[in-house]
Order: sequence, then C-alpha cells, then structure tokens
Amino acid sequence: MKPEADQVAQMSAGQLMAELMPLLPAGYAQGHAMLLGIMLGFCAQEFERGADIRAADNAEMRKLFAELAPSVRDAALQGKLVAASRSSDASLKISDLNAANYALRALVIAAQTDAEERHDAKAQAAIWSVLKASAARRVLKLPGM
Repeated sequence: MKPEADQVAQMSAGQLMAELMPLLPAGYAQGHAMLLGIMLGFCAQEFERGADIRAADNAEMRKLFAELAPSVRDAALQGKLVAASRSSDASLKISDLNAANYALRALVIAAQTDAEERHDAKAQAAIWSVLKASAARRVLKLPGM
C-alpha cells in the first residue's frame, strides 16, 4: 500500500489536530479530537515497530529461559523453560507474536517466582534485565516530539 498505513495514520492525526480540532467548539469536542489525534499517532508508531518489538521480546525471553533452565530445581518448570527456549514464533503477524508473547510472559512469572523462592539474585537480575529492555522498546512518543 502506498502510502503505508503508518503514514496515513500520521497524516490523519496531523490534519485532525491542526486543521479540524481548531474548528470544533472548545471543551469536550476539541479534547476528544486531540485524544483521537494522539491515538492515531501511537497507532502509526505501533504499525511501524510492533512486529519488531514483539519478536525481540520473544527472542530475549527464549534466550533467558535457556540460561535459567539449568538452575531450576522443579523438573516441570525446567522442562517448560527448555521447551519454550526451543520454540519459535508461528509468524510475524501481530496476533501470533502476541499469543507467543503472552505465553512466554506467563513463564517469566513462573521463573521469577522460582528464582525468588530459591533466593537466586543472579536469575532475578537476568529476568529484570529482560523486562526492563522490553519496557524500553515499548515506550511511545507523543506525535511531533
């Protein structure tokens, strides 16, 4: 598609906020138009980088599981970590990446619980490092900034 969806969303957000919003009555209508413009800007960002963010998150979690598995004492959890570390994303569709991400994040919670119960500071630090990197990747910027 030319222009790309992110460009259409950005152009629409700009026109909504710069051209249409000032024509609306002050108060709710202008505020709502501004909110919609900002949300369109966020959608444009997500379109451009959404698959990359999710694929990177998933890859980092799988790498983390491979590192954590040997130190886990619970055989069932260890097996899940090993299996997840060897898994891959079904496709680059956002829905598929999200499904894998949700499952992997649930396993991160189990691994964090295990690390806390074992007082394994190194494992906890590795988990927090992955979570902080994921949060940094997901930061949205206000349109025009």
